[in-house]
Amino acid sequence: MRHTIAATLVPALLLAAAPVLAAPDRIAAAATLRDKALDTGAYALLEDLTTTVGQRLAATPAEQRGRDWAVKAMKAAGLVNIKVEPFPMPVWERGIETAEVVGAFPQKLTIAALGYSGATPAAGITAPVAYFADYAALEAAAPGSLAGKIAFIDHRMMRAQDGSSYGTNGVVRRAGPALAASKGAVATLIRSIGTDNHRNPHTGSTVWQDRKALTAAAALSVPDAEQLARLVARGPVTLKLVITPTFNPDGQSANVSGEIPGSGARSEIIVIGGHLDSWDLATGTIDDGAGMAITLSAARAIKDAGLKPRRTIRVVFWGAEEAGIWGGRAYAEAHKAENIVLAAESDFGADRVWRVSSKVAETGLPLIAEINRTLAPLGVAPTRDNGAGGGADVAPLGAMGAGILELEQDGTRYFDLHHTPDDTFDKVDKAQLDQNVAAWAAAVWLAASDDRPLRTKAN
Repeated sequence: MRHTIAATLVPALLLAAAPVLAAPDRIAAAATLRDKALDTGAYALLEDLTTTVGQRLAATPAEQRGRDWAVKAMKAAGLVNIKVEPFPMPVWERGIETAEVVGAFPQKLTIAALGYSGATPAAGITAPVAYFADYAALEAAAPGSLAGKIAFIDHRMMRAQDGSSYGTNGVVRRAGPALAASKGAVATLIRSIGTDNHRNPHTGSTVWQDRKALTAAAALSVPDAEQLARLVARGPVTLKLVITPTFNPDGQSANVSGEIPGSGARSEIIVIGGHLDSWDLATGTIDDGAGMAITLSAARAIKDAGLKPRRTIRVVFWGAEEAGIWGGRAYAEAHKAENIVLAAESDFGADRVWRVSSKVAETGLPLIAEINRTLAPLGVAPTRDNGAGGGADVAPLGAMGAGILELEQDGTRYFDLHHTPDDTFDKVDKAQLDQNVAAWAAAVWLAASDDRPLRTKAN
């Protein structure tokens, strides 16, 4: 996530004139790609994925169907060297999930179990609620003070173009249930990590250091969380929870990749892509079917234009990102000996690209300046600094020294839909999706046709 752009902070180096190494035909080709890619097949590709495959929960047969779809889509786009690379991982699947207030003011609440949640007994549990206004309040609770209670962690998440409020509030979901359990809670409910006001709970993974310590954990929809907070303010509340997910430690996921081979002698590789898996509440359209459609369509635009990149362009669809970045980590480990010079992931929805970010060697900053200038006609703001972290799946490659490029998307409405039953195809704006493809096609071509060093660490 990034802070709001401040033009006065843009390093002068990034705005400098193009260096001698920047051939005019590279820039012209990028501009042509940018303009032609404003009308692409990405929308139809995304419709096909979300209609014929649908949700793609990690390490399940649904994700396997997504991999089969990915192989066919890459072949249709003209990519070669297509590979499916499996890796082991556990499989978590949701079961029954209900919550209701018992005693005074009886009523049902809408919840969704969090990924890797433990289970209640089949008949459920009934316990009093302990309310915490935020994560800090839970941290301050005394050890053992939640014995026999259901912890309810509230918070306030705000809309932001750069999604920065997710970074502030995400700890409630990721770490809150384990922290509550460590203080004696028999289960945990959180206010959904979302910005909508629909009765759609937002799922997502929670993290446990010890599976023996697992308790049931679920997210309340935002309106239901606000309702529960009002009930707690009126006096003691008792809830009955039934949450019955299953867990199998012996599952398998996989990464899928295909290439446009480069002509250079140094076997340099640019990795782009999105994650193939999704949560199971909807069709995984904005998270992250859109990222797959955008990056594959960008590669296809370069291929269809007859352009020959110097660096290999490799499109990767990572498996099992939602369950804990299993695919991104497995991919980085499997390919650590390769000369991956730049990595970029589209994983923030389907709305327009509004800013460029990067983390490359100083020798690569003139390339970033070229990308800034080429994308400006699309309404894309220039790089603020050179400290990008990259998407979840490319971060492990960045840690190994690959340069990072981010084409940051407008996240103002992203967390209305993120991890909810509303993550469906009808939410996509075709013009904004195509603007993404135009930006990606131009930027990837400029990087793939260049020869300046980009890695931040030597291989």
